[in-house]
Amino acid sequence: MEHIVLSYENRVATIELNRPNALNALHEQMLTELLQALKEVEASEADIVIIRGRGKGFSAGGDIKTMLQSTNEHSFIEVMETIKQIAMTLHQLPKLTISYIHGAAAGLGFSLALACDHVIANKQARVAMNFIGIGLVPDGGGHFFLNRKIGDVKSKQIIWEGKIMSAQEAYEVGLVDEIGDEQAIQHKVNEWLAKPIRAMIATKQLYARLSEQQLLNTLQMETAYQAEMRKTKDHEEGIRAFLEKRRPHFSGK
Repeated sequence: MEHIVLSYENRVATIELNRPNALNALHEQMLTELLQALKEVEASEADIVIIRGRGKGFSAGGDIKTMLQSTNEHSFIEVMETIKQIAMTLHQLPKLTISYIHGAAAGLGFSLALACDHVIANKQARVAMNFIGIGLVPDGGGHFFLNRKIGDVKSKQIIWEGKIMSAQEAYEVGLVDEIGDEQAIQHKVNEWLAKPIRAMIATKQLYARLSEQQLLNTLQMETAYQAEMRKTKDHEEGIRAFLEKRRPHFSGK
């Protein structure tokens, strides 16, 4: 794999997003490789999975430049299907998962981090569910994972505002479970490995099965709404503003 680095140590698998020059922005190939890595880990003997980014941040989200290069509807559906499979696999994974956020975790990247069982952010981390800036809705199960942590009222506020939050702000609202550095990851791993982890995984799977259909429904609706939003004038304006590095002027159309 070119953009995903997968490694194992004892009972721990580490998945690293590896496009540091693009702030680990997720494009089609990278998403395909991420799904491949998750499937490999699922079949492995690892009990714990760490997901993190290389370079200056976790992930800047979906790759907007790649998005601009392809207006092919079939390609869009394929990418959204891969995103759906990633979210479902991660949610149901019979392993305990940790996401470690350093630097930025935005958009789809933030959805990916929130899908994990335990979210650790260092003090320099910045997070945002910032799809609104380009006239889109969260994907990757972002609606589901936000709602699971903080409820729908707060989720709507965060999605609509698209605010960049510090690690402390995200912790206070309940999106981040812990603020810490590399040592915090190892501490959590050691804590879990010292417990009857099969029982912990069984509890995770129980909850995952109870909410499986809800997540699937959410992902399907996200795809439908995303396809609809891609055709709006506000999305076109959001993209133009992004490229021109200015504030967008939305019209509600």
